Amino acid sequence: MDGRMMRSMRLREEESPGSSHTASCLCGSAPCILCSCCPASRNSTVSRLIFTFFLFLGVLVSIIMLSPGVESQLYKLPWVCEEGAGIPTALQGYIDCGSLLGYRAVYRMCFATAAFFFFFTLLMLCVSSSRDPRAAIQNGFWFFKFLIFVGITVGAFYIPDGSFSNIWFYFGVVGSFLFILIQLVLLIDFAHSWNQLWLGKAEERDSRAWYAGLFFFTVLFYSLSITAVALMFIYYTEPSTCHEGKIFISLNLTLCVCVSIAAVLPKVQNAQPNSGLLQASVVTLYTMFVTWLALSSVPEQKCNPHLPTQLGNGTVLAGPEGYQTQWWDAPSIVGLIIFLLCTLFISLRSSDHRQVNSLMQTEECPPMLQATQQQQQQLAACEGPAFDNEQDGVTYSYSFFHFCLVLASLHIMMTLTNWYKPGETQKMISTWTAVWVKICASWAGLLLYLWTLVAPLLMPNRDFS
Repeated sequence: MDGRMMRSMRLREEESPGSSHTASCLCGSAPCILCSCCPASRNSTVSRLIFTFFLFLGVLVSIIMLSPGVESQLYKLPWVCEEGAGIPTALQGYIDCGSLLGYRAVYRMCFATAAFFFFFTLLMLCVSSSRDPRAAIQNGFWFFKFLIFVGITVGAFYIPDGSFSNIWFYFGVVGSFLFILIQLVLLIDFAHSWNQLWLGKAEERDSRAWYAGLFFFTVLFYSLSITAVALMFIYYTEPSTCHEGKIFISLNLTLCVCVSIAAVLPKVQNAQPNSGLLQASVVTLYTMFVTWLALSSVPEQKCNPHLPTQLGNGTVLAGPEGYQTQWWDAPSIVGLIIFLLCTLFISLRSSDHRQVNSLMQTEECPPMLQATQQQQQQLAACEGPAFDNEQDGVTYSYSFFHFCLVLASLHIMMTLTNWYKPGETQKMISTWTAVWVKICASWAGLLLYLWTLVAPLLMPNRDFS
């Protein structure tokens, strides 16, 4: 009798495996997203990667809307942009096809992305473990999250143009300023980890090759920084004008030299053994990059080669109204690449690195939690591709992780639109606001790095390891 019951149960499972798996993936946790051939992964890591995929999806849509061929193709569709065609009478006058294209589309798409992550920022406040009911929302219900994301996106394109772009521009300025600082913290953390790893291998294997590697990359980063300074003086300054650019370049170069000297002072080395020129070279190169971004936003034709005097159709832009460019110039492309790498770093390594752990407002995993994770990792090979590693405590702050993605959404919005402020004629106007925000962000980043060097000296009783 027992054998017949077992066979009947197996037949039922074989008859409807798809429906049960689909239901579990619609309402279940992150492991169902992975295939059986995927390596064992933490539930928290998989969730962060999927949320990052939502962000990258918004970035992809924004880039498509900025593509030159999209506008012409969209206007060829009579049911989209032809007046009165395919649009319900009740909605006529509210849909502007211009909002589906160009910078206006980027503003709306990034508004939807930021609103999506801000909702989860508020929802996930004070979640302490995966046993919290809200943790199931964080790590599951992906299909419904996608529907919410799409719904917010569609609603964003119905926002009346009015002053929306001008107001949202200032939100983007503040958010991007903060994300530039977060990028610097991530780069410092990466350089610290890199330095510790290669020094450890050099001591373990008693090989000078690892020291030579660190020396090579340190020299390379400083060489790139010096080259960047020379190129900025050549292309972004003029002998009789561009005084602001000359001051910004010279001042940031001087500050970078100061922090590099501070990084190798004997007292700093004794209090902070992990500090060195590799980290200082990374900070210097990133500071030069932010300075380059600032100079590329200067609204003066003589001081900014990215501001052409003519549009693509040959029309000359004259007067103080500003200049119009495309987002795929060199500073924007490099900024987009760095943005993608830093966002992936947040998603993949935020529970493994001390500095990022501190940034995410979490503590190191307690011994009990580490033991539980080790046991789960041993069982993962038999039970499935992903396992829950947060039953005794979260490995990162859910709320702060989503807040970082809010800032990332605002930063990519400013990057894709070249930090241009919308004008009354819907043209994007280069302003000094963008220049000063980026320069101040570079100064704040240098001060932040300098603080990490001198803090152990000023507060010797506190552990900064």
